[in-house]
Amino acid sequence: MKNVKAIIVGFGVVGKGVAKVLQTKRKELEHDYNAKVSVVAVCNSKGCVIDESGAGLDLEELVELADKKKFESHKKFQKMKGADAIESVKADILIEATPTDIKTGEPGTANFLAAFKSGKHVITSNKGPLAVNFQKLMGEAKRKNLEMRFEATVCGGMPVFSLVRNGLQLNKIKSVRGILNGTTNFILTKMLEDKVSFESALKEAQELGYAEADPTYDIEGIDAAAKVVILANALLGINASFKDVKVTGITKVTAEAMELANSQGFVIKLIGEISESGSLEVSPRLIPKVHPLNVKGSLNALQIDTDLAKEVFVVGRGAGQIETASAIVSDLVDIINRRF
Repeated sequence: MKNVKAIIVGFGVVGKGVAKVLQTKRKELEHDYNAKVSVVAVCNSKGCVIDESGAGLDLEELVELADKKKFESHKKFQKMKGADAIESVKADILIEATPTDIKTGEPGTANFLAAFKSGKHVITSNKGPLAVNFQKLMGEAKRKNLEMRFEATVCGGMPVFSLVRNGLQLNKIKSVRGILNGTTNFILTKMLEDKVSFESALKEAQELGYAEADPTYDIEGIDAAAKVVILANALLGINASFKDVKVTGITKVTAEAMELANSQGFVIKLIGEISESGSLEVSPRLIPKVHPLNVKGSLNALQIDTDLAKEVFVVGRGAGQIETASAIVSDLVDIINRRF
């Protein structure tokens, strides 16, 4: 049996989702992959719960405490920063699920570097560090002969990087474009189908939980742009950061524009694109109704153009607690298979 010890830093929606999946899929991990995964530390913004014995924490108990806002009441709680726990706790893998900060990349970047310094592989759902410091972090991982995996950063539960890594070997990726943000796709779909204003569609998205109280990252194209940066670096080898993306959001899209496009056989979608020339852009685009990228609701869709397989399309759920956790656990299993 492969005994793998992990640390979860960031115990919000995604972190708790990972804990739930590890709990519910424990038998499958042991039976199908001969692996026992023990989570020996869990950290949130207040501090960390650490199992000094190394046997592993009760994840069900931790999720319940976090849901009740009583995480700090755990008997093994210590007031300390995630980066300090990462360096001091003996473990094999860091699962980094702190909130995204596009401007600084923190605290994710510090957590990544602490993991590499202490010999830990990194799996993340956090776009910030990769949008700001992709090449630096990947270089450090390679220098230490460690894995840095980030399937969950782009399109949630949709396999993108693993698809290219395991299914498109020897293919040269020529360009990538797609719907990378489910919130904006929901809003644009609602505007078209219900013939309502942007403001009305946004309000409904917020009421249903698709959009945050402050929806800026989504509607201004910032979230999609961060994903474009990650795709550019990871799939096309472009040394890009957030400042290299030309970004236009959907706030100026009107119901009238949607109807006009519809009458001519098109829909308007917020598309993130890395072109063959290497330019990076996020903007509303006209997409033919019959095109595979014309997906509705909160779905994501990606078109990967290659030299051998030609156009490859992937469609799926781009967000959600368990969907995102699925991508993280997929990275975890892949690292276990390759490294343990």
